[in-house]
Amino acid sequence: MAMTVHCDIVSAEEELFSGLVEMVIAHGNLGDIGVLPGHAPLLTDLKPGPVRVIKQGGEEEIFYISGGFIEVQPNMVKVLADTATRAKDIDEAAAQAAVKAAEKALHEKGADFDYGSAAARLAEAAAQLRTIEQMRKKYGRH
Repeated sequence: MAMTVHCDIVSAEEELFSGLVEMVIAHGNLGDIGVLPGHAPLLTDLKPGPVRVIKQGGEEEIFYISGGFIEVQPNMVKVLADTATRAKDIDEAAAQAAVKAAEKALHEKGADFDYGSAAARLAEAAAQLRTIEQMRKKYGRH
């Protein structure tokens, strides 16, 4: 049996996952971070996108986080997310609509235009769509 480490994925609203995992893969500011049992202690911020968890026994589950932090200690990994959801629960149509609305807002700059807010909405919706695409590649769902 593969070595494991305890992992918690929590948001401000709820705990989404708690259990033993063989590996956690998240999207950090400098690229993807892969955490295996015995990883050196680490605390870093995470970009919006997928967090892949390979559970004890090899089953994989994918979560979407809107950003947050990952803390790694010798016997635990904790993903602290602003908001988080299971990838299978993301509404693809709503994410696509959000991308279109944010792109439209970026092109139609009015007097009350807030570039930072529009860009953040676009980045979050695009990250949700990347998470869905990653889940499709893994599980072959269409």
